[in-house]
Amino acid sequence: MNTFEQAMDFRHACKIFDETKKISDKDIRFILEAGRKSPSSFGMEAWKFLVVTNEDLKAKLRPSCWNQIQITSCSHLVVILAGIDSVKPESTKPKERFQRRNMPQDKLDFYLTLYAEHLKDVLSSDENIYAWTSKQTYIAAANMMSAAAVLGIDSCPIEGLNKKEVEEILGIDIKKYQLSMLLPFGYRINEQSQQLRLPYEDVVEFID
Repeated sequence: MNTFEQAMDFRHACKIFDETKKISDKDIRFILEAGRKSPSSFGMEAWKFLVVTNEDLKAKLRPSCWNQIQITSCSHLVVILAGIDSVKPESTKPKERFQRRNMPQDKLDFYLTLYAEHLKDVLSSDENIYAWTSKQTYIAAANMMSAAAVLGIDSCPIEGLNKKEVEEILGIDIKKYQLSMLLPFGYRINEQSQQLRLPYEDVVEFID
């Protein structure tokens, strides 16, 4: 794509991928890096991306994903996980994330206290944490889809699945991570359907 706007016009929820075409290592790395470099609340990066290319595993996952053909026809199936344990104040991860800024101890203590107090309700249960961290994974997912579109690679965000079954098949430790969504990538086999969106004037409102 020559421009970002062209990439946005290209991108659509691909319903079936060309199974004969595979994404190169270089291109999938570019896509995944767009996710890795995405912004997250407090810089916690509470996510993990599992990349499934094994055809048998994709076939095993498909029945738990409403039997959607994208699961098996895609080149790479990215499983986006939302962090649970890593954002808890009692874990070492929040402190490690803040320490990357090489801040003095008093400032570090200030941010750790602010983090724990500001997110007191959010961090009160795994259910609340999942609601917070899974929401952030969509920022990474959107960036990966946009990066793919720039390369002429298709994607399709998938929430239509049995979360518990997919987690069990993949052996996910739900105390550490929980499934947020699946994001298959590949190359379209059919022409893109018409992109339907509300008019700019209906979506955007300026407040002076």
